Amino acid sequence: MYVLVGLLGLIVGSFINVVVYRLPRMLERRWRNECQALFDPTENPVEQSAYNLAVPQSACPACGHQIRAWENIPVISYLFLRGRCSACGVCISLRYPTIEITTAVLALLVAWQFGPSWKTALALPFTWALLALALIDLETQLLPDAITLPLLWLGLISNVNGLFVPLQQAVLGAAAGYLSLWLVYHLFRLLTGKEGMGYGDFKLLAALGAWFGWQMLPLTILLSSLVGALVGITLMLFRRMQQGTLLPFGPYLAAAGWIAMLWGTPLTHWYLGLFRTG
Repeated sequence: MYVLVGLLGLIVGSFINVVVYRLPRMLERRWRNECQALFDPTENPVEQSAYNLAVPQSACPACGHQIRAWENIPVISYLFLRGRCSACGVCISLRYPTIEITTAVLALLVAWQFGPSWKTALALPFTWALLALALIDLETQLLPDAITLPLLWLGLISNVNGLFVPLQQAVLGAAAGYLSLWLVYHLFRLLTGKEGMGYGDFKLLAALGAWFGWQMLPLTILLSSLVGALVGITLMLFRRMQQGTLLPFGPYLAAAGWIAMLWGTPLTHWYLGLFRTG
């Protein structure tokens, strides 16, 4: 099982590389077309070649060399090519094999935690969706509905028979997750006149609530806030970030949600135990 899960993780990691690169550009194309249709409906739309997750074929950004099947084997192709394009010799970004290996490692941790079960079968796409969302948010500060909304519905469907939590807790978790950050957003804007986060963060926390119920939301918010604060302080100490720079919240929500899935219950018991007496 671990061998199969690891191999599947590598393959999905290769696909996540495509999603992270192409999905924001697909959205940008759609938004441009919608804006043109709204503000200048009489002008004929500009002809554009097909661009989605399958078309066109992956190519080297430097020379346009189309990636052949044997050059697209996760990790192995990178090692065989020594990290360079076979046509022009330009360096291939290390992020591609890194994401593939990370996807496989996360998948193996899920399989190790839940074993051969329906929980593993559903926790794997949950994990991969969170990874894709975190990477997209880091690069573009976007959390696409194309991933967050299916993730929310899959969480509710997974809990119809109480796989992770009873359905009632899942529904309340989805509502509480969305409304909690929605309230924080509007209070922050009322007090400062600025927007502290985006609506994608509300939807992502709603999805996490749909998977693991409202009881897990305080731990998720606490973990994400702590990790975000530590990363922000570290970047400021090393002068990688100036004060006032926008820091995407989605990656920390995603990391906290994944940790809550695997170790949320023991972490909650440990935290509550700190305040018990006697």
